[in-house]
Amino acid sequence: MIALSALTLHWQNEWAHSYLELEASKSMEHRLQESSALLEQHHLGAMRKPGELVPTSSTKLIHLSQPQALASNTPAPMFATLQQQQIPAGY
Repeated sequence: MIALSALTLHWQNEWAHSYLELEASKSMEHRLQESSALLEQHHLGAMRKPGELVPTSSTKLIHLSQPQALASNTPAPMFATLQQQQIPAGY
């Protein structure tokens, strides 16, 4: 009975932790969408002919390869203080 209770508490703790991570990622996604909308509104207002702008989407992104100078595993100076960690598969 004690082992089952301990496992239940452990699973509840794991679920709560995963739920908090999910909520944090939803919040970051919402902030990213708001930032994108603000940038788009800024550029629309700054252009003299806003009809020439093309709506953006993630399918129209162009992925560039990493420059050779930054190809090593050394972090950029502004990111040097950040902790780097591996993200487990499935996240």
